Amino acid sequence: MTTLMESGSHLHAPSFTDAELARINEKFERAPASAVIEWAVEQFHPFMCLAASMTDAVLIDLAVAVEPSIEVVFIDTRYHFPETLETVELVRRHYGLNLRVLTVPPQPVELWEADPVNCCSAAKIEQLDRALFGKMAWMSGLRRAESPTRARTPIVARDLRGLVKVNPIATWSDLDVSGYIADHDIPVNPLLEQGYPSIGCRPCTRPVQAGDDPRAGRWAGTAKTECGLHI
Repeated sequence: MTTLMESGSHLHAPSFTDAELARINEKFERAPASAVIEWAVEQFHPFMCLAASMTDAVLIDLAVAVEPSIEVVFIDTRYHFPETLETVELVRRHYGLNLRVLTVPPQPVELWEADPVNCCSAAKIEQLDRALFGKMAWMSGLRRAESPTRARTPIVARDLRGLVKVNPIATWSDLDVSGYIADHDIPVNPLLEQGYPSIGCRPCTRPVQAGDDPRAGRWAGTAKTECGLHI
């Protein structure tokens, strides 16, 4: 394993085997999220970014406390709720973010109508690939408690691109999140208070009833459970 260090004008990227990543992941199972972020920043910054959905700013708050200049990426599909776009601007101002917004270009046909199954891959994954070009790692706010499909989310692992993906709050419960929001006055998307515990694009996101799976309002009426960004 190597570490990120400067030698003259050259940067030597950290290189971890899958076995090393597995050991690091196990070590972080009981570590605070801040320790995970500190490790990621030490190893990969500035060749790392944080992908944000702007449901809340919990991970952003944790990350900028460690490294204020960390790049935060938001993918504007052009189908977002107005409240989500307002939250983007609120969070940007609140933290003075190094924010990069990647906007899906207009399409001849609205993808969510013409091909709802593949709309996310066309709209989001292509933009995430752009955001990750030249990066060695990225962070997300994925949590195991969010849904059964995310129950085995690792804290540190290699993604399908070969990059290191870091999920610092993977072990957090819903109570952990709500407590952190209350204790630290974290900006949140106002849709959370309107029955939208999981917020995606407007055409394919619905409010849910109390007691339902938090992601039941995403792609309701279909077998789809993930947009593809975190597979």
